[in-house]
Amino acid sequence: MDYPHIARQTSQVLSSYLTYQAVRVVMAQLSQTDPPLAIWLSRFSSTERIQDGERYLQELLRERQELAFRVMTVREHLADTILDSLPEMVRTSIRQANMQQRKQHLERITQIAPDSAANWPELES
Repeated sequence: MDYPHIARQTSQVLSSYLTYQAVRVVMAQLSQTDPPLAIWLSRFSSTERIQDGERYLQELLRERQELAFRVMTVREHLADTILDSLPEMVRTSIRQANMQQRKQHLERITQIAPDSAANWPELES
């Protein structure tokens, strides 16, 4: 297993997700202060590939440099705010989700169908 490769990919996905969240924050701010610019950013974000945060920012830098810098600033702030607590939160969430999946699977495979239970002989006490 190539753990460094997995870590790099995970980092890229998280960075892109933080870019997406930063765009949402900036759009919410702009909807209060500059609605036409918020509409422009919304349209731009729906047509560009925001799934790739770095590519999205490159395109935004070409179109509206001030918005790109604002998104990058918000993204950096989000990263500074949440990344310290994220590893333990992810571990805990995955453990809980795995336990829930195993529990549901066990319940599913141990359920007795009502028809088959009727055909079983009764146990004498």
